Formats: sequence, C-alpha cells, structure tokens
Amino acid sequence: MSIDIQEIIQASQHKFGLENYRLHTQELYREVNPFNETTYYLSMEWYPPYVKESVDEDTNPEGTAVISYDLTAGQYTSVIFVQGKSYANSPSFPNINVEEIIAWIERDTELVYGKQFQLSHHQNGQYIFHECVDATLVSPGGHIEIHFDEAGKLVQYSKYGFYASKSLIQKEAFSLSLEQVQVEPLAKEQLKLLEYPVYEEQRLLPLYGIEEIYVTNDGASVIPFEFIIHAGSRLNIDKVIKWEQASTQPLEKVDIEWRETVTAEQAVSSAPHPDSFPITDVEQEKAVTAVVEGMSQLYPNDSGQWVLKTLHRHRGYIEAILREQTPSKRVFQRKLVLFIDAQRFVTVNAMDNLPFIEMFDDFQTADEVVISQDEAYVKLKKKGFIELTPVYVYHPEQKKYILCGKLDCAYAVNAANGEIMELNNI
Repeated sequence: MSIDIQEIIQASQHKFGLENYRLHTQELYREVNPFNETTYYLSMEWYPPYVKESVDEDTNPEGTAVISYDLTAGQYTSVIFVQGKSYANSPSFPNINVEEIIAWIERDTELVYGKQFQLSHHQNGQYIFHECVDATLVSPGGHIEIHFDEAGKLVQYSKYGFYASKSLIQKEAFSLSLEQVQVEPLAKEQLKLLEYPVYEEQRLLPLYGIEEIYVTNDGASVIPFEFIIHAGSRLNIDKVIKWEQASTQPLEKVDIEWRETVTAEQAVSSAPHPDSFPITDVEQEKAVTAVVEGMSQLYPNDSGQWVLKTLHRHRGYIEAILREQTPSKRVFQRKLVLFIDAQRFVTVNAMDNLPFIEMFDDFQTADEVVISQDEAYVKLKKKGFIELTPVYVYHPEQKKYILCGKLDCAYAVNAANGEIMELNNI
C-alpha cells in the first residue's frame, strides 16, 4: 500500500475548510473487521483558531475537528467537530435536502443508494443511513450519520462498520413466516419472563418479552444476536469453570491499552493485525487454564458458578467472556470479561458489571406473576406485534451473509396484570 501522510493531511485541511485550524495530533492505528481483515487509519485532531495554548490532553476544546481516514479504502470514515461547533471555512447548507446528501454519500463512498444503503432516520439536521442489500438490512452492518448545525454547517460525518462485497452475499427470496410449523415454537421459546427496571419509579416490572434472535431462511436453525459479535476470531467454549483449590497468588493487574498506534512502515506493508490470527487449539487450552486460575484468584468462592462462553482476540489480548451458571430473572445479566496476556497466558485484568447490576437491588421487587407464557404469547400475536423481518446475517462458519428472519417485538406483556406495554416507553 502506497501512502503519503502529508498529502492526506493537506487534502483534509482543504476539504473541510480547516485553513485557520492548527493540526494538534496525528497518529496511525489499525483495526480488524468481522472478516479478520486489517484496515489502517490515519487519525487527526485539528484545534480551532481560538485555541492558542496547550490544553488538557484528556479533552478536546469545543470546535476541535477529529478526523479519521481509511488508508486502505482511501476514504474518510469520521469527521466530528467537538460539541457540535464548527469554526471551519466550509460552506453552509441551510436548505440541503435528502437527495443532495445521498448524492454526496454516493460520490464519497462509491456506495449505491437503495442497493447498499438506505435512509432510516431524518430529523433536525440529523441523517442516519443503514447498510442494506437491495433494501434488506444487514447484520452486522454499516451505518452512516451526518449532522448539520442550525446554520447548515457540517458538524459530523461518520461511516461506521464494514460494507460487504457482493461476493459475500448469498442472495435468495425470503420465505419465512410466523405461521410456519418450525418457526412458531421458536417464537414461543424466545418469549422470556424477565424483570425490567422502571427508573423513574424505582421498581421492577415482570414482563414477557421476545429475546431477539435470527432464524435462518429455511427455518432449520437460529443465530443468537451475540453470535455475530467478534465473529472473526471468536471461539464458542461453553465450559463451566471449576477448581478444587483457589489460587493463593494475587492477580497482578496491568493497565489495558485500548488503542494501538502503528508505524508508517507497518501501514505501507499492510502488516496484519495480531487480532486477525485465529486462536489455535494449544492457545485455547492455555487460555482456558488462565481463566480458571484468574477466576480462582478474583472469585475464590465461585467455583462452578460461572460458564466460559467465548474466547476472542482483542487489542492484542485474548478476552474471555463469562456468564453466571444460573441466570437471574433480571433483564440485565451478570457478565465478566477477563483479559489474558496472549504471550504469557495469565489473566492480567478483568471487568465485572456487578456495580451496574447492584443499582437495581434497592428497586421495589416485581409484582406476583399471574399471566402464563402462553397467554402472553397469544396477546402479542393477536395484536400483530411479533415481527419476523428479513435480514442478511453474517455466518462466521460459512463466511457469508445468509438471509434470515429477525424475530423481535417492540412490545411486552406485564405478567402481573396482562397489560401490553411498549418497551421504549418503559
């Protein structure tokens, strides 16, 4: 890959009207997409003209332009003016319309509207587009956000995610329906009784709600929502973590570096990111051993209470995701993330969402359940609230986007009184 950093910096300054801005920082970094491909980026921070002296390195002043440029694709992926304030010399577009914005996106990204992206939200100068395949949504899919301020000046352009090539799409006609013999039992199975928090009232509601899942177009199998996260290097383990005797050695924690900077030589050579390499059988065995050791250090009394769900590479570490062996009835479940040194195979840090979970301990307990699962299902189905919409979903084993039906419902049934409630209004 041939790159000229200085040329990109100068082009960025001109394109976004930053002639009066001062380049504060620049750095190269790389990321791995869901297909284990490495992409290199140039990140720039431009300070507005009123900033004359050095400022707190942890924050950017209002009006700072933060720009990310995809060196691999030769496209801008993000242009954000801090706090939605722009001091750039760029023109204003107070009367810009959707058609003009679509034409701009097509020109800058080489994507085709209606075939690869479509508008999903438009309000008060904010435009959000999502990736599609001939108007069918994609998961995991890319999305584009564009914001203009009240004067019509651009304050945000962000292109997130990876847009799949045609070769990765396995096209077919959508044939699923909720009435099919193999689909309806799946829908009933996904209707879970969980306790939802009502923050304003500081109480828990017992609700029957659909747990989102993808059903393959032939109705023969399902793809859980979490299945596509870290699809490239993720390994399903599903192993109960046990130990006979807790470790007597304390866990020596290290600070985790969340962002890796790289050299121009690495970018030019397109060196693959360490996260793009699969976890070998030997590494998997060592990582599981490290999880057992780390758990016995951090939670010595919890032997047999946790399940190691997955392993995946992230930021040079191997991350282990663990869930409780016996889930609670709460909508938010306990989750642990262990960070394993990929060279020494020891746990070096951990994240536990227990402080968040404990927020609900003082909430008023849920009322008694008087509605059955079958009654709740009939209520939602009769109203037509249970949806099965076509989505192309990436299947890591097939390494293709396959057509599925997204089983979901925006409503739930209060198990204490049978009332149907819209989840977004709870």
